[in-house]
Amino acid sequence: MSRIDWSIVLAYFLGSALIGIYYSKRAGRGMDEFFLSGRSLPWWLAGTSMVATTFAADTPLAVTELVARNGVAGNWLWWNFLLGGMLTVFFFARLWRRAGVLTDLEFTELRYSGKPAAFLRAFRALYLGLFINCVILGWVNLAMASILEGMFGVPRDRVHLYVVAALVITALYSALSGLWGVAVTDLFQFVIAMGGTVALALVVLRLPQVGGIAGLQARLPAWSLRFTPLIGEAGSGGAAGAMAMSLSAFLAYVGVQWWSSWYPGAEPGGGGYVAQRMMSAKDEKHSLLATLWFQVAHYCIRPWPWILVGLATLVLYPGLPPEQKRLGYVYAMRDHLPEGLLGLLVAAFFAAYMSTVATQLNWGSSYVINDFYRRFVRRGASQRELVAAARVTTVLVMAFSVAITGMMERISGAWEFIIECGAGLGLVLILRWYWWRINAWSEIAAMVAPFVAYSYIKFRTDIAFPVSLYYIVGFTTLAWLAVTRLTRPTDTARLVEFYRRVRPGGALWRPVARLAPEVRADAGVARLWLDWLAGVVLVYAALFGIGSLIFGDLRHGCLLLAGAGAAAGFLVRDLNRRGWTEISH
Repeated sequence: MSRIDWSIVLAYFLGSALIGIYYSKRAGRGMDEFFLSGRSLPWWLAGTSMVATTFAADTPLAVTELVARNGVAGNWLWWNFLLGGMLTVFFFARLWRRAGVLTDLEFTELRYSGKPAAFLRAFRALYLGLFINCVILGWVNLAMASILEGMFGVPRDRVHLYVVAALVITALYSALSGLWGVAVTDLFQFVIAMGGTVALALVVLRLPQVGGIAGLQARLPAWSLRFTPLIGEAGSGGAAGAMAMSLSAFLAYVGVQWWSSWYPGAEPGGGGYVAQRMMSAKDEKHSLLATLWFQVAHYCIRPWPWILVGLATLVLYPGLPPEQKRLGYVYAMRDHLPEGLLGLLVAAFFAAYMSTVATQLNWGSSYVINDFYRRFVRRGASQRELVAAARVTTVLVMAFSVAITGMMERISGAWEFIIECGAGLGLVLILRWYWWRINAWSEIAAMVAPFVAYSYIKFRTDIAFPVSLYYIVGFTTLAWLAVTRLTRPTDTARLVEFYRRVRPGGALWRPVARLAPEVRADAGVARLWLDWLAGVVLVYAALFGIGSLIFGDLRHGCLLLAGAGAAAGFLVRDLNRRGWTEISH
């Protein structure tokens, strides 16, 4: 890279560091400020922070790998999560903000009672805050290592040293600034990351070897450009040598995965850092709007620059072996970007990497400190001690993630592992808000059962992902329903307290509602389903409408965008007709 390129990268690092330093004093006021920004984030900042977190360094590389193997339709691996994301927007965002907890694990003892609830909270604090969080950070680190290796030719035995250096910088400003600093830095990093990826897509498409959109259409097999997969038909081989998706696999994505599987950033019912952002919003209105903006930006704005570059790499680097397909994105940067833009793209990848890492470190530390250390180790700890412990934990989580990184080989393989090991848990996470009979043992069973089914399928059968979801989800659902039936319900006093505080509404709370007749619970659940449907139509129509315009299908593109506009109009009218006072306190 030239001096101009390095100057852009250094300016980016300096800007991120200054934001962290600026918010360090505010973060030191207490746990609420450090982990929830004092519950004062506006919707646009909270929503953009969610989008930036899910835009990691691994994401363009993983999308390139999916496109190389299965064409544009390979993205249904994550596009299907929109269905659950819209549930979070309309059914759960206001409830999370209303609950008033510091983390979604603290919700465990708000909703359940007794030793099972305490055990569940402690176990998930360490399991999610340390193990799963470090797995996520591990694949993000792996992606950054791939970028450095492909871009600069850094030897494999040294590349992790550079990743650790970037990780240390991120951990330091995260430990200093708390969530306010993380959210503002996310906004800064998201603008850089999106600008860089759009610039790369424009440059690559204009290359003579690619020949623009028309060149892609002429050089690639038709199946690779489809938005939905060929069901039950074989692909032509082409650049990716892929086979079409079976009907059972596609139905597993759109009919099972989105509501049944736990996945970071797409938890059914909300959770993790998404719940953290919802709880950090100013009020219930801002919580709902933040989550809606996240869904729109996540699925409509971000994917197409990655997809277009992924398709172009099939033309530019047709001979890449399967295990190196993801590096086509990096090679396109290295080989074809001019001076200045190269530095912007490198800064963009650091921005994408650091925005995700900063959130994961803050979120994981919130679990370890609030839900384990403060709850079970130091119940009388002062706010100053807790903030100091949170800063130390941030650095420790960073160190654990480095160890996990060396054990990974394939980014999308890590995605599949997380989805399968959480398959079946999602239904419990949804129903615990709307069915009084769910108890702590239900959730414990739903966490353990997928591992049992996953282990059997992987070591005793040849059933592959995503068809494996049918078996894992079926086994897990039967297991937690049986456990729920065989164990005692949550204490009545705890259920009434929860109902008064959260006011979830719905027919499945009637036995508890009779004990709190003064509570005005949420009404109009059927209308929420209409809002959900409108939200799904809005995003999918916009996603495929933009794609149709890109590929020159003006008629379908305009019709789809008109449908998206109609769905958006319905949402605005319905929310305004109900009045925001129904959603806000």
